[in-house]
Amino acid sequence: MIKIYAVLLFGIFSVSVASIIIKLTYDVPALIMSTYRLVISSVILIGISYFKKKSVRLSSRKELFVAILSGFFLSIHFISWIASIKYTSIASSVTLVSTSPIFVLLFSVFILKEKQDTKTVLAVLGSVVGSALIAFSDSGMIAGSFDKKALLGDILALIGAIAVSIYFMAGSFLRKSIDTFHYITLVYSFAAFFSLLFAVASGESFIGYRPVSYLYMILLALVPQLLGHTSFNWALKHLKANAVAISTLGEPIGASVLAYLFFSQRVGVGQLIGMAIVLVSIVVAVKSGYKEA
Repeated sequence: MIKIYAVLLFGIFSVSVASIIIKLTYDVPALIMSTYRLVISSVILIGISYFKKKSVRLSSRKELFVAILSGFFLSIHFISWIASIKYTSIASSVTLVSTSPIFVLLFSVFILKEKQDTKTVLAVLGSVVGSALIAFSDSGMIAGSFDKKALLGDILALIGAIAVSIYFMAGSFLRKSIDTFHYITLVYSFAAFFSLLFAVASGESFIGYRPVSYLYMILLALVPQLLGHTSFNWALKHLKANAVAISTLGEPIGASVLAYLFFSQRVGVGQLIGMAIVLVSIVVAVKSGYKEA
């Protein structure tokens, strides 16, 4: 058990570092940063597959479609979330993007027609209230002013949460027939393809940034992407999905602490209350809405 908890803590720390690295890479557009992150991760995974002679086999066209869909929304998630950090505070961005379990539950109700209990419904409402409180606090509405930039960042973070929710739902279908390594190799590759496509279409440059920024983007691919997410995927073999999902909620706390240490970003009272409501809502939703696979 000690080993399992150690891996989870390592995973939480690894993904918490992402927002700090993104903030430090201030000269690189979100779309380019997302592309580098996904392309580097995919190249590493494809390289491992090649040398270990592993191949991914999909049993149907439906699985291929779902894999493409999953990769598309993963690319949208990274692009919108990375962009959000450039506009709003790290604490707000990470907290809002962590509302993804709530959207998974909403999609389950309205798309899959799954019934939810009272606790789940209250959790959804609580998440909406908490998210609104964070957005209003960030934008300055509560204080009597208005910051359009921060509000845009909050909206982008919520788009990131919605996109990653669809990615999770698509992934839950694929994981029935594909193991973890093959799954992330396939989906990360599709996500890299879409990000690269969007980047080329946007006309943004892939070169001309600070040398240290390229190092940061490599770290973004290695630490949060490969080490962090892989840690959670490994833990799923030993713990219930509920326990792993709840453990990922440590990211907003870790990111907020790191944001204070690196950038002296303080959390306002309104943001703090909103973060607390969102986190409690997600914990309640995960506990009541998810079952052991």
